[in-house]
Amino acid sequence: MPHSTNQETFNPSTAEIAQAIFTVNRHAKAASDPKQLYTLKKLALEQLISEGKAKKEGLHFSPNPGKSQQKSDVLVSVGDYFFHMPPKKEDFKELTHLGHLNHQYRNPKTTMSLSYAKRLLSKYTGFLLSAPNPVQPSNVRKRQAPVFKPLGKSYW
Repeated sequence: MPHSTNQETFNPSTAEIAQAIFTVNRHAKAASDPKQLYTLKKLALEQLISEGKAKKEGLHFSPNPGKSQQKSDVLVSVGDYFFHMPPKKEDFKELTHLGHLNHQYRNPKTTMSLSYAKRLLSKYTGFLLSAPNPVQPSNVRKRQAPVFKPLGKSYW
């Protein structure tokens, strides 16, 4: 007789994972420290590709090449969504180059909250997000109240 557990099986749809990646990616673009969010996005895309739920479509020239003159990103399709991720060496040999990004295409809008998207992708990938460290200013001086002398008294 199989054992029954109270835990539900975690089986989000590909569409739900794509929405979560879209939400995390949108917030990462404006985050002060986007590294963890981009890592979560990359791990989720790699896992979807390995499961056959996402496909590498080709290479695009990056709109933000940084210090290099020309840089390419891998275009990945997940359901109705398209994402870019950093290429691996083999991607340049295996994928066709699609040229410049088509700015006319937009991913479908979604209303998923960032906290839910992070939880979903973290559970899906097994990547645990660390808590943000509050920024401590290095030389914080406590404000001192001014000292007032009675009228007629010297300050010296």
